[in-house]
Amino acid sequence: MFDTILIANRGEIACRVMETAQAMGVRCVAVYSDADRAAKHVAMADTAVHIGGSSPADSYLRGEVIIQVALDTGAQAIHPGYGFLSENPDFVDAVEAAGLVFIGPSAKAIRAMGLKDAAKALMIKAGVPVVPGYHGADQDDALLASEADKIGYPVLIKAVAGGGGKGMRLVEAADGFQAALDSARSEAKTAFGNADVLVEKFVTKPRHIEVQVFGDGSKAVHLFERDCSLQRRHQKVIEEAPAPGMTPEMREAMGQAAVTAAEAIGYAGAGTIEFIVDGSGGLQTDGFFFMEMNTRLQVEHPVTEAITGVDLVAWQLRVAAGEGLPLRQEDLSIRGHAFEARLYAEDVPKGFLPATGTLTHLQFTPACRADSGVRAGDTISPFYDPMIAKVIVHGDTREIALSRLRAALNGCEVAGTVTNLAFLGALAAHEGFAAGDVDTGLIGRDIEALTQAPEVQPRHAALAGMAALSLLDPIEAAGFTLWQPLRREVGLTWGGEDHLLHVQVVSSDHQVWSVGGTEVIAQRIGGRWSVGGQHAAAVSVAAGRVTVFDGYGLVFDVIDPLARAAGGHGDGNLIEAPMPGLVRVVDATVGQKVTKGDRLAVLEAMKMEHSLLAARDGTVAEVLAQAGDQVEAGVALVRLDPEE
Repeated sequence: MFDTILIANRGEIACRVMETAQAMGVRCVAVYSDADRAAKHVAMADTAVHIGGSSPADSYLRGEVIIQVALDTGAQAIHPGYGFLSENPDFVDAVEAAGLVFIGPSAKAIRAMGLKDAAKALMIKAGVPVVPGYHGADQDDALLASEADKIGYPVLIKAVAGGGGKGMRLVEAADGFQAALDSARSEAKTAFGNADVLVEKFVTKPRHIEVQVFGDGSKAVHLFERDCSLQRRHQKVIEEAPAPGMTPEMREAMGQAAVTAAEAIGYAGAGTIEFIVDGSGGLQTDGFFFMEMNTRLQVEHPVTEAITGVDLVAWQLRVAAGEGLPLRQEDLSIRGHAFEARLYAEDVPKGFLPATGTLTHLQFTPACRADSGVRAGDTISPFYDPMIAKVIVHGDTREIALSRLRAALNGCEVAGTVTNLAFLGALAAHEGFAAGDVDTGLIGRDIEALTQAPEVQPRHAALAGMAALSLLDPIEAAGFTLWQPLRREVGLTWGGEDHLLHVQVVSSDHQVWSVGGTEVIAQRIGGRWSVGGQHAAAVSVAAGRVTVFDGYGLVFDVIDPLARAAGGHGDGNLIEAPMPGLVRVVDATVGQKVTKGDRLAVLEAMKMEHSLLAARDGTVAEVLAQAGDQVEAGVALVRLDPEE
């Protein structure tokens, strides 16, 4: 076994590899970019080396620099993770030329599966079923159109290089073929530098089922299947293992086909054979077709680990170090069911646009496995994939596992950036998904229902108000003035609208809130708050924003009345106290000439000091308060002479 490896990656997968490697007593060397100086994988590593700028081209794609770091730090092998250089055969050649071990397949195997058309030709030769289609080298427009006619519509035009749905177009009828071809080629050329395409029969109710394989360079085994049909724009969202509706006969046929494919190229290490499956009439042994092979560890590998009890990263290290396959096919079995949901920083209402931001709070329920490359306080960078975590659950049955997935998603606490958490929750609750009736078009068909924003209830707003006014942990006798209940107010923004909430603090354990005319009672019983008759959810407060961890995270912005009112009131003559507070400083003097923006006083409220500023140029006519005064909201502090 190696004593030191370098991980040529970042984020979640770098942390995942380190967890296993370090548990096996293997030292780990991390590499990092400018943007990742304080990243989680850097903190976890035994040694970390800076390799360049924030852009992947300036850091994680610099193969020659990474290899030199491995040599300099005494690493014997390089683990590529997924993405970046993981499927680059030239990098594999360079690693081996430097006398290092690449923890993955050979360059020859990667090249064999690197182009979809060549890979399918190879699979046909090996006897693996493929989707009817044209995979030839002749890219003449008329020929491609003619082949599409022979195949029969609908057809799918696909770029021969790359993945991720780029260069892919569905064509329903012949009159739309040329426009779709031009569009697919243009996108493929931009994304992969290769405009060649193939044309295949489009399966009307397609399911994406893939088989995990593992080889030692001559023999291979399969670790059963994963269903990845829940996709949005060809990007996987929730994966599960085993596939719902899978029969023993179908599993045997698909598993054998996957092993045949791996052995046909002398595959070593972890890989995935992806199949498109016709789900229109149930799973049939003649209804699955080879789509492509991913010659690396997959993002969704944890669901396979959950149902088999196998640590795939440990297997990678052992086989790369020269050991044979750890288990025989007959030694492998399925135990229960598992799901993985991909939690991303993305703005769902804006079309799932990737988002950035600093994670002010991040916590997962201990009942799930959360593979993450970030922590609270980390920033989601614009330079890389915005994944926050993979939430993985396991249960004895699919029903139990799905129930645990719903609970795990409901228990996720994320603040500081927008996420797809509510979308994942809606998907996990989808009736069709619950019934196992899945296909790649499910999300697209029901996208409107799946992206409905969670509704803010009065109790949520009251709880946010309690957090904003620091009333969740009041001291005894707080909230009383001369033995009378204290009345306070707070402005919150949610749903694009401003709302003014009022509270009467009856005692340290009892508050009465008014939210848009609705009365909400907050009571603390046995040390725990009940708001609106329900246990209060956890909250996070940071930088003027309150996140209530209910409904997958409800965000409220606290309106700073001092900031809004600091410029004066009405005609700008009066500067008033926008809320109860202590006058800390009075700068204004009668007769003083002031300029718009000059500080006139400082009010201490909500544990912060705020400057009250002149709304316009003018002359101070009256100073109506002095330092040390305790004032109520609306009290005039300074008056300027009327404008002429």
